Amino acid sequence: MSGEPKTRPTSASVPDFLARQPKARRADCEAVCAMMQAATGEPPVMWGEAIVGFGRYAYTNTSRKSFEWPLVAFSPRKNDLTLYIMPGFDAFAGLIAKLGRHKTGKSCLYIKQLADVDAGVLRGIIDGSVRAMAPKRIRG
Repeated sequence: MSGEPKTRPTSASVPDFLARQPKARRADCEAVCAMMQAATGEPPVMWGEAIVGFGRYAYTNTSRKSFEWPLVAFSPRKNDLTLYIMPGFDAFAGLIAKLGRHKTGKSCLYIKQLADVDAGVLRGIIDGSVRAMAPKRIRG
């Protein structure tokens, strides 16, 4: 096992990927895409086949290998719209409490649909995540 991440940036079209989503999910994806692009100032990039990422940061895995990952990202999964909030949620406890219907994992925020959450609070979480990741951000 090489320890290389399987998910990497690709040249696939984000608009084409979003166009393949069901209509209701597509609208949510486009709204989240706009929030993340505004927060990072970066264009969306496909990472693998199903993750839309913005910007890049360097991380070191447990084997002390350095890799790149998006600063913030999302993926329309079968059951949820998954948002990748890389610093996790400890610093966002106040916002998370106000967000609305959701679930969290270590760095994943799961929502069924955007209408279930407060969009302003979600923007705050995304913006805060990008600010928290700034020291690790890779420019250029």
